[in-house]
Amino acid sequence: RRLGRLLLTRVTLFSQLDPAQRYRVGPRVALRPEPFGALAYHFGNRRLCFLKVPELAEVVRGLGTHSSARDAVSGLPEKHRDACLRALASLAAAGVIVPDEAASGGQP
Repeated sequence: RRLGRLLLTRVTLFSQLDPAQRYRVGPRVALRPEPFGALAYHFGNRRLCFLKVPELAEVVRGLGTHSSARDAVSGLPEKHRDACLRALASLAAAGVIVPDEAASGGQP
């Protein structure tokens, strides 16, 4: 039963993130650098997220400069890329990062 919830959670998170899509930090989100990485505060839903790894914070800050989420994590060691994509999926579910529709011409 617990495994089912875990799998459902992972499926739900990954449905929030298309690794081939370009993303950016949400317009109502502020990132504050911290020694451990960064704090992300969403002024709309008032959620606070801890980006506990400096590399993840760098990926999030640079999302808009990459052609896709997958491209944004390509500079990380291969063993960390899946974990970073899962973290990005969690941030997408929280509204911290959003698809960059302007860059794709409004097409998904």
